[in-house]
Amino acid sequence: QVQLVESGGGLVQAGGSLRLSCAASGSIFSINDMAWYRQAPGKQRELVATITNGGSTNYVDSVKGRFTISRDNAKNTVYLQMNGLKPEDTAVYYCNARVQPIGRNFSVTTWGRGTQVTVSS
Repeated sequence: QVQLVESGGGLVQAGGSLRLSCAASGSIFSINDMAWYRQAPGKQRELVATITNGGSTNYVDSVKGRFTISRDNAKNTVYLQMNGLKPEDTAVYYCNARVQPIGRNFSVTTWGRGTQVTVSS
């Protein structure tokens, strides 16, 4: 069984910064793509950023130049550095990963429970 646990959310003023972390644990053979999603109240969950096992990244246009996704493969951890935060970034942020469990020849999509980010104006 694999778990993802996010941390680092909180309340910050507009223009401030936060760093989210997401650690994977359990019976992990390998982790492929990792990603951050977010869901604001009354809105659909949206993809924020992705990072491949090799370190290639992609971002939604609204966060380009402000957010940076990175990962530490040795620690099975993905990060999201968020700078220049805006009130519209307020949401619950979820970690997502494609994980191949030990003893399995397929990958499963795993989600964390989310961490709240609130940006005040």
